[in-house]
Amino acid sequence: MRITKFIAISCLLASTVAGGLLFQAGAAENDSQKRIGYGRGGRMQGGGVSERSKEPIQPIPITFDDNRAKTDLGLKLFFEPRLSKSGWISCNSCHNLATGGADNLPTSIGHKWLFGPINAPTVLNSKFNLAQFWDGRASNLKEQAKGPIANPMEMASNHELAVNVLQTIPEYVKWFKEVYGEGKITIDNVADAIAAFEETLTTPNSRFDWWLKDYDDKISESELQGYALFKEKGCIGCHNGFGVGGSDYQKLGVVKPYSKDVQTLGRYHVTKKESDKFVFKVPLLRNIELTAPYFHDASTWSLSEAVNIMAEYQLGTTLTKDETGNIVAFLKALTGDQPSVIFPILPPSSESTPKPNRN
Repeated sequence: MRITKFIAISCLLASTVAGGLLFQAGAAENDSQKRIGYGRGGRMQGGGVSERSKEPIQPIPITFDDNRAKTDLGLKLFFEPRLSKSGWISCNSCHNLATGGADNLPTSIGHKWLFGPINAPTVLNSKFNLAQFWDGRASNLKEQAKGPIANPMEMASNHELAVNVLQTIPEYVKWFKEVYGEGKITIDNVADAIAAFEETLTTPNSRFDWWLKDYDDKISESELQGYALFKEKGCIGCHNGFGVGGSDYQKLGVVKPYSKDVQTLGRYHVTKKESDKFVFKVPLLRNIELTAPYFHDASTWSLSEAVNIMAEYQLGTTLTKDETGNIVAFLKALTGDQPSVIFPILPPSSESTPKPNRN
């Protein structure tokens, strides 16, 4: 009798659990067809879509679908100074991951202490750019990664020499074969691995992103007012999307000619179109408080002044001190989790590895 009752109760419990699991699976299937990523757990309480999912700025998505072996190789190459002629300059020299993915200099220092012609943009969230470099001359991160290696003012090597350096280091030959299936290293694969690593350098979970997910207590009243002003004044027209910028080109000096730098012609160097003079890729505003100085010409170290310059030259308006302060407060709320990167231990050179050349 007791055995029969125990079996009956066990069956009832099993049926209840199975039914619950089926219900959850069905709900998950239905929910997967809706837009997720906004509201608490992707939905507002009650199952509705958060109104903030319609905001022109979207939270940075968190993904885990990268090829770990490739990104690990790219990490090593990103920090590899032997890709430069001097054996001293790496990607991280100009895009320092300890300082917001930039070098916090007006222009970067290259081979033989040469100063570059333009302010280095951050590498963080660069996957959200429609193209790379201020003038957009590289269509993607892979194409961009090839440029500095052979630029005489930057790493000052050439692609053949850089590949030869790596090819003479047995560990690199092994790693490239594991990732790309062949022991022969190519500049395309070098750039591909660096780009794969750079695509992981996103900064999710800013306080503003949490607000977009309906966590009202994550930002202050001043920051919220700043966001309202950011939209009201028209900043949002260019600075939107995941990166809060990077998705368009714009002329610097829309309503008033930009007089601080009349030598750098921007997109014109790529297209040779007269209409593209002084047109630049719209910069990302994520982590902007970490990446001074500002603009392609590094014309100011002050974020408040940068906001006022944009208001004057792009929008034709003058902000009050309080308006500027609130917008700056909002911009600081865009700083997200910085990439946690363990400095790689690089393999030693072999006897046949080309020696550094500082000339």
